[in-house]
Amino acid sequence: MKKHDMPLNRTPPPPGADMQRIAAFVQVAQPVDIAAWLATLPCPEAWQHLARLPLARRARVFANLPLDAQVDMARCAVPAALAELVVRMNSDDRADLFNLLAPEEQQRLMHDLPREDREDIRRLAAHPEGSAGAIMTSDYATLGPDMTAQQAIAELRRTAPDRETIYRSYVLDDAKRLIGSIRLHELILTDGDTPIADLMDRAPVSVTLDTPREEVARAIERYDILALPVLDADGRLAGIVTHDDAADAMRAETTEDFHRISTVLPFEHSLREAGIGVLYSKRIVWLALLVFGNLFSGAGIAFFEETILAYVSLVFFLPLLIDSSGNAGSQSATLMVRALATGDVALKDWRDLILRELIVAALLGGTMALVVSPVGILRGGPEIAMVVGLTMFLVVVVGSLVGMSLPFLLSRLRLDPATASGPLVTTISDAVGVLVYFSIATMVLTL
Repeated sequence: MKKHDMPLNRTPPPPGADMQRIAAFVQVAQPVDIAAWLATLPCPEAWQHLARLPLARRARVFANLPLDAQVDMARCAVPAALAELVVRMNSDDRADLFNLLAPEEQQRLMHDLPREDREDIRRLAAHPEGSAGAIMTSDYATLGPDMTAQQAIAELRRTAPDRETIYRSYVLDDAKRLIGSIRLHELILTDGDTPIADLMDRAPVSVTLDTPREEVARAIERYDILALPVLDADGRLAGIVTHDDAADAMRAETTEDFHRISTVLPFEHSLREAGIGVLYSKRIVWLALLVFGNLFSGAGIAFFEETILAYVSLVFFLPLLIDSSGNAGSQSATLMVRALATGDVALKDWRDLILRELIVAALLGGTMALVVSPVGILRGGPEIAMVVGLTMFLVVVVGSLVGMSLPFLLSRLRLDPATASGPLVTTISDAVGVLVYFSIATMVLTL
């Protein structure tokens, strides 16, 4: 069988595979698949296989490793070999790696890098986490307004190997201020003598260095563009955020929201890689705080102890009622947190949304009261049914309003609204439900 007739083997080699099997996989697999395989190997063994690749392919594979795997490999690498890879990485990727290294490791890496790369890393790594500046890249294509289309194509052909994307180029004045942008296909299709100034978009969408990364991702999605320019305070082009980096940022934001919805403090590691200590420390804080919140429910039950002893049948409905309140609150909070995160609603919409939620909650509470009232008649008679039905209506309304209001309140206080969902809303709704239930029971049954 001729070499080019051999079947392609893209299946990752199993542990202990021979070198022929490994070489066959590495030869045909995509860099992201090779990176996923290397991440499962011990660091020295991973470096041995990585070192056998050509330098350009080696850099692409290394850049596709998870960040924690990059850090591990950086710590067991020969400094010169690591620097060789870092030079060829995209500027935003190497800045992310640099930020995760210890100070002495950062200094060791910087010592082996060319001056231009050192300055670029320092500039990108200086921006706050979660901002546009932290996820932007400096590998963008620029053109001058005085160029013709033919000159612009020649310039792009010269600089393309060092740029992350050339599908859109940015037109700068002499002070490096952004004055326009132009797409590659417009340059190709137009007459070669046409000035860039006549072709460019003079009002490109842009963001600033401190724009939150979720707003950057929403802008890229809204305007359906591949990259978004990032400007400094003077309007100079500082970098661009590409669509893949924006997607990574949005995925990170969504992960953080899911953590906070379950009152888990966000952590950088994947669940598979996180240690016992990390998982414990990120979960215990809110669990301990919510214990004190649940004490209010217990205090409410103790306060109405005489009513409970006189009408034991009330206890049967207690879990049903407080769970309904918490469930309704969690529904409202989840809808509101997601709407705030996507920009679908803003703080100014609070009044209209609360009024609409009040109507919806009243309909939900009324329906659930009708469902549960017959059970109240069977368990305790018409009086118990009245207590249970009225309580069900009120706790669903209250729970829904709490769930809708808390995300707005936290946003107003500049806190993450995702914290309002899940256990926090449930705890508040439970305490309110207990007080409402036994207050109504005491009034109605005493009468």
